[in-house]
Amino acid sequence: MTALLTVENLTIGFGNAAPVVDDVSFSVAPGKTLALVGESGSGKTLSCRSALRVLPGSAQVRSGKITLVGPDGAAGVDLLGLGERKMRAIRGGRISMIFQEPMRSLSPLHRIGNQVSEALKLHHNFDAKERKRRVLAMFERVGFPDPVRVYESYPFELSGGMRQRAMIAMAMVVRPDLLIADEPTTALDVTTQAQVLGLIKDLQAEYGMAVILVTHDLGVVANMADDVVVMNRGRVMEAGPAELILRDPHHPYTKDLMAAAPEIPATPASRSKEEERDYILEMRSVNKTYVLKGASAWKPKTVVQAVRGIDFGVERGKTLAVVGESGSGKTTCARMALGAERADPGASILFRAEPGAEAVNLQDLDRAERLAFQRKAQMVFQDPYSTLNPRMRVKDALCEPLDIHGIGTASERMDRAVEILKWVGLSENMLTRYPHAFSGGQRQRLSIARALMLGPTFLVCDEPTSALDVSVQEQVLQLLEDIRDRLNLSYLFISHDLAVVARIADEVAVMRAGLVVEQGPPEQLFYNPQHPYTKALIAAQPEPDIARPINLNIVAQGAGDPSSWPDAFRFDGAKAPPLTETAPGHKVRYHA
Repeated sequence: MTALLTVENLTIGFGNAAPVVDDVSFSVAPGKTLALVGESGSGKTLSCRSALRVLPGSAQVRSGKITLVGPDGAAGVDLLGLGERKMRAIRGGRISMIFQEPMRSLSPLHRIGNQVSEALKLHHNFDAKERKRRVLAMFERVGFPDPVRVYESYPFELSGGMRQRAMIAMAMVVRPDLLIADEPTTALDVTTQAQVLGLIKDLQAEYGMAVILVTHDLGVVANMADDVVVMNRGRVMEAGPAELILRDPHHPYTKDLMAAAPEIPATPASRSKEEERDYILEMRSVNKTYVLKGASAWKPKTVVQAVRGIDFGVERGKTLAVVGESGSGKTTCARMALGAERADPGASILFRAEPGAEAVNLQDLDRAERLAFQRKAQMVFQDPYSTLNPRMRVKDALCEPLDIHGIGTASERMDRAVEILKWVGLSENMLTRYPHAFSGGQRQRLSIARALMLGPTFLVCDEPTSALDVSVQEQVLQLLEDIRDRLNLSYLFISHDLAVVARIADEVAVMRAGLVVEQGPPEQLFYNPQHPYTKALIAAQPEPDIARPINLNIVAQGAGDPSSWPDAFRFDGAKAPPLTETAPGHKVRYHA
């Protein structure tokens, strides 16, 4: 089959430095999916952006050729030598792109409908009425339950998954010949990711378009790709049919990526049984309600129950993982566990700093008691770049917590910073750098180091690996495990990735719409899931095995509205069934 897009010997560099894309070649045929795989900085995105000629201003295309076959198989044109006017007709018309972070790609000042219809205005001669009709039809096609509401909405009024669907609609409404999807699911929940991947495959089959998928997730590759190009440090390491590369990788780098890909183990790990449980943190009868103002002065206020009836505890020296999609109440639970958010009256959130110590209720702490508690409980955030002050050197960022609590002299604080940096695998010569000088994985290590400076006994880890490449994710998880075991730390680990949770957790609580729907040790919950939502999370987990594709039927049922669940689990509104123990330590929310 004749290739639609062919990239030959592409080399891109910045200034006088060595090339960041070095002699890269690949091609993709109509109706086929090519996956560009590799870690951040491997040159995947730059290679794709060069086809659209949307490279950074300082980037230099030093050599190469990018050929796009004309409509109906007409002679190809070299996109790198095409005039800007002709290039504008191709960019967004024949070639569309879905960017990694939709919130940064969508204008916050314009309604979603206007932004999507702009693509039709630029590339077709439809009138305003026809443009709106086509946009609404595409919104319905990408799965929006209320296309008209989305058309009138601004980006900040939509969830991450809905914004990504809007980006897909914008790319697809002109029916391009080639779709470039740059990490389209990295920041999405696994159930939303599965649905978005399924949507892209359906649209591809319907329109016969080619797809270039940029990703670091080999599980996504196994579910989507016909061909694979593995890149590292700007060069192609391995290329070929997806089935051959995933079943029998030859290059050591590809093998390392395969080994680092997280997955739920095929057989449950055995765990020793303990008669008594020593909880460092207990949350009992915890609810959290928010009252939101109406859209205007005459609109009624909205009451949102973010968390309902939470009852679980974190054992000392162990990890409790709270799993669920965005909006399930995971982070609200984490904030209440740290005393940063106050629960509704009647809740009990008990913390015991030492075994046998008298428990303190975080709901009743005064200012001095709260400050003492904060020395024992710290948080590792999802995005270290936004939590580290870009104007503070590493040494100042690390010493700041000690300064706030009045601990040690300047020299002692610096010695502590050097010691903690070594714990997280970084060198003391990094103390004078700023956060922007580090990679994503290094910044997350700095975030962990900062959390450890006060010598806490309890850490809340809020999606600490979700934005990292698989190999870096593996390193950070290993680091968290080592530190936990060395210092006897206790973790409340927030995640939407069951493969990560299966590795690090001693107990798992699955949350949906503010409720824990299933809870138990991993060896029970992952290998004998009872609730349809837990089954959906497990089914949505992409695996780097081409013979085990995502089952979208299971995902759609469990991720759907609770009123659509099987009778034993179904509920409407606030009338949810109780959380009932079905086996020792294994609880399920169902109508017994």
